[in-house]
Amino acid sequence: MEKFVISGGKRLCGEVEISGAKNAAVAIISATILAEGVCRLENIPNVRDVRILMQILDEMGAKVRNINKNTWEIDTSHIKSTVVSNEMTRHLRASYYFLGALLARFKHAKVGMPGGCNFGVRPIDQHIKGFEALGASVTTGNAMVEVKAKEIVGNSVYFDMVSVGATVNVMLAAVKAKGLTVIENAAKEPHIVDLANFLNLMGADVRGAGTDIIKIRGVDRLHGCQYSIIPDQIEAGTYMVAAAATNGDVLIKNVIPKHLDSISAKLIECGAQIEEFDDCIRVSSHGRLNRCHVKTMPHPGFPTDMQPQMAVLLSVAEGTSILSESVWDNRFRYVDQLIRMGALIQVEGKAAIIEGVPQLKGSPIRADDLRAGAAMVIAGLIAQGETTIEDIHHIDRGYEDMIEKLQALGADIKRCEFEPAETKAVSIVG
Repeated sequence: MEKFVISGGKRLCGEVEISGAKNAAVAIISATILAEGVCRLENIPNVRDVRILMQILDEMGAKVRNINKNTWEIDTSHIKSTVVSNEMTRHLRASYYFLGALLARFKHAKVGMPGGCNFGVRPIDQHIKGFEALGASVTTGNAMVEVKAKEIVGNSVYFDMVSVGATVNVMLAAVKAKGLTVIENAAKEPHIVDLANFLNLMGADVRGAGTDIIKIRGVDRLHGCQYSIIPDQIEAGTYMVAAAATNGDVLIKNVIPKHLDSISAKLIECGAQIEEFDDCIRVSSHGRLNRCHVKTMPHPGFPTDMQPQMAVLLSVAEGTSILSESVWDNRFRYVDQLIRMGALIQVEGKAAIIEGVPQLKGSPIRADDLRAGAAMVIAGLIAQGETTIEDIHHIDRGYEDMIEKLQALGADIKRCEFEPAETKAVSIVG
């Protein structure tokens, strides 16, 4: 097994290039099932979630070719199977996007329940509501979800709550439906817009993405295309927080600054300096940062995927901050790790009260999930002494070349092999 070893206390300075958006990539990769022809996808992040999706497509009969580190060609013309086993889907949440794509093309899909980060129940009731509104029947059992329909017919779909996953799935299912589908209370995240742009380039008719009403007029066929994924908003935000927390000075390149407005606003409130350019953003800070209150919200609010990283910064800020979580029920599990490092955090329901301390102390910790893992890396960067982070496979799911990028910014971080304590051989002397 592997772990990260970090010697903290070094400022991050220099430039970092942001990779393609993982959350956009996993939706668009699933959407290639709809194409009659080859899709060439560029700026795909080289992360574990992407590799798993490519493996699933390969096992379903698609021709998947890795052109280079960040470019793939996918031909789904010869897909025969509409079943994706639970053994494959348990590794990532985005596997449920196969439901919408397979339903649209084959009128049938049977997919294992999604896995990924474990920070709350992942209900798919809004997905089911959308599929049923389009004329499909849905059954669940034995950790599998099965959807089937004689035909997919456009309809009005109103989500009881904003759901990125359900919005994506209904978009995928509706692009080949008969007639018009109207999704109300739709998610507005940048990767929803990116998916819509990809579908339209393939010949779909999707309008309104980025607003809370998306209208989709079904078409008979979709063709292959060449498409480049948008930059990763959350990866960019992670390096922004890391730069501010370490009193660094970092130019973050290949970003869409507008996607980062909510993150920039909170960093400025904390006392960091932000400079925006056309496709990059510079973050710097000097001295101890100030407290602030943060509440996660669906886009364009502060992203829930940036909540753990912000908690680390606030744990060493001057004064008392309140961090409220409005999206997930159980996203504060990582707090125990920060407390081990000397943070003063009290969780009350869906809020964390953070009393800033002058400094964190290096400690053995773990990555509880993808974004919490990124937060632990930031904690190690600002802590005094050595920090080791286990369960880093979570981090590898969504961050491309994190070690190399941080090392280039001056961090003392490395990846090391280790043997878990419970598997070490016991030596008996005497």
